[in-house]
Amino acid sequence: MNRVFLYFLLCISFLGCSKNESTAPSYNKGNMTILTDESFKSVVEALAEGYMISYPDTKIKVLTKKEDLGFLDILNDKARIAVMSRDLSPSEIKLYEDQVDLKFTPARFAADAVVFFVPKNSEKSSITFDEIKEGLQSDNKNFVFDGTNSSNLNFVAQKVGKKPRDLKFSIISGNVNLIEELNKYPDKIGVIGLNTISRPYDKDAEKLREMIKILPVVKDNKSFLPDANGLREMKYPFTRVLYFIANEGGFNIANGFIRYSCTQLGQMVVEKEGLQPYNIYRREVQMR
Repeated sequence: MNRVFLYFLLCISFLGCSKNESTAPSYNKGNMTILTDESFKSVVEALAEGYMISYPDTKIKVLTKKEDLGFLDILNDKARIAVMSRDLSPSEIKLYEDQVDLKFTPARFAADAVVFFVPKNSEKSSITFDEIKEGLQSDNKNFVFDGTNSSNLNFVAQKVGKKPRDLKFSIISGNVNLIEELNKYPDKIGVIGLNTISRPYDKDAEKLREMIKILPVVKDNKSFLPDANGLREMKYPFTRVLYFIANEGGFNIANGFIRYSCTQLGQMVVEKEGLQPYNIYRREVQMR
């Protein structure tokens, strides 16, 4: 009788362990939402699709949200992972470490850029760094951004040493809409994220590229374009590094996705998006 009872207890214990294992958090199954600014949504979606192909039991949703609001959601435990482009201030890093109770370790995965452009038929062919800095202080508001509190505005403000609220600019909401509408304002200069137009074989991106003229940025008497060379060596003045931040302590789906994005397979996805992989993998060939 005791043996039967013991066997019964072992069976219950085994079933309980099996149930716990099946419902335990894991990097290869479960649901997750990634918060990203619209400017680099494309590369994040491509990485999410790649991860779901590698791990079919995962479901990742990419949600567009201004990066500062995404950062607040991470702090308040309303999201598990978000994409950032601007550098956090020391006070923001301290706030993250205090509230999330993790060391701030940004997971850098791609070099992107903020691009300045004019309509295709514009006579303007370049722009200087000083023109950008001075123009953002002018009442003419010649620079057109995709919105207030956008990643593009925040990053440019950081590069010119100003607070976003101190800049003077115009707005046409959305990167794609800005490209399509700027020809109505021939004297204005549009400001978008490179990832909006960077996909080399995408028909929509190609159509957008044909509508605009990207302006080289001149700094210290040297001209730089947001191309592969400009991004790889960080010479283009408005190159920015995209990175993930998360509030997940264990190795679950958020950290699994981060690792995937930063390893060779994820970096190949970044490259196919027309951006510069942050982690460059060299292929070694042995000749015999």
